[in-house]
Amino acid sequence: MNFRTDLADERRELYRKANQLEEIEGIETQQEQVSEKIKINRVKITNEQGEQAIGKTKGSYITIDIKKINLLTEEEKEQAANALAKELKNLIGEKVQFKEDILVVGLGNEEVTPDALGPNVIKNIEVTRHIITYLPQYIDEQARPVSAIAPGVLGTTGIETLEIIKGVVEHIKPKLLIVIDALASRSMERISSTIQLSNTGIVPGAGVGNTRKELTQNTLGIPVIAIGIPTVVETAVVVNDALDIFIAKLQQEAKSNDYLNKLKEEDNYEQIKEALLPKEFNFIVTPKEIDELILNMSSVVAKGINLAL
Repeated sequence: MNFRTDLADERRELYRKANQLEEIEGIETQQEQVSEKIKINRVKITNEQGEQAIGKTKGSYITIDIKKINLLTEEEKEQAANALAKELKNLIGEKVQFKEDILVVGLGNEEVTPDALGPNVIKNIEVTRHIITYLPQYIDEQARPVSAIAPGVLGTTGIETLEIIKGVVEHIKPKLLIVIDALASRSMERISSTIQLSNTGIVPGAGVGNTRKELTQNTLGIPVIAIGIPTVVETAVVVNDALDIFIAKLQQEAKSNDYLNKLKEEDNYEQIKEALLPKEFNFIVTPKEIDELILNMSSVVAKGINLAL
């Protein structure tokens, strides 16, 4: 799969379409329509065949699609946060016991808006570890110890993210890690309107070709749940999606045009990418309203995590 997307559900759909399959061996799926604007897709990779097909590690990947996040009412945002909390709580319950310590990590560069999701979420996480330790009389006895950190990026700290997190994990000894990061998508529609949860960890920077050391149970010694939201796509994706929209419009007036119908059925991403790469025009792009989208999604994710914990 020669394209950038971190979404397992998206990779599955593209693989199925390319190979004309009903379903992929080694992959189980389930769908749930929570409301008119919120849909959940669950993808479970069960064996090596499923891993090789879509290039994702064996485990569970849950995608929550939220239509028009920038137009949601407060009630709808609450509904989205509740949906996230429910799925996250289930993933946590599979890995650790009630009230065991959890560390929340917000990856990304706060100075670069499309990459600022993680640090923005951390600002709104309800941390309790210090209160339980020093002021237990002021907190519910059922509270779980929660700590949070935004470690920055290699370019500003000079330290690999894994090294920072590993040092914190070894010192405070949490039982589970929740990592939040910005992702890349293969579709413009997914930008800041999709939340992916997985119990397989994460490889920071993989979506934009700047791969860092993986944050997984293998490297950290504790379970890692990843929460990610697509904030960028490649130029080739934008051109390909725009071409589909343009062809669809032409087809309304020229339904009998075999050439246009053939173009619409094909995925032109590879040809477009090949045309853009020699001139280094295959940029990573993000929408102009990304500031507002990041704030909205950060709020939903933080609220969902707080509810789950």
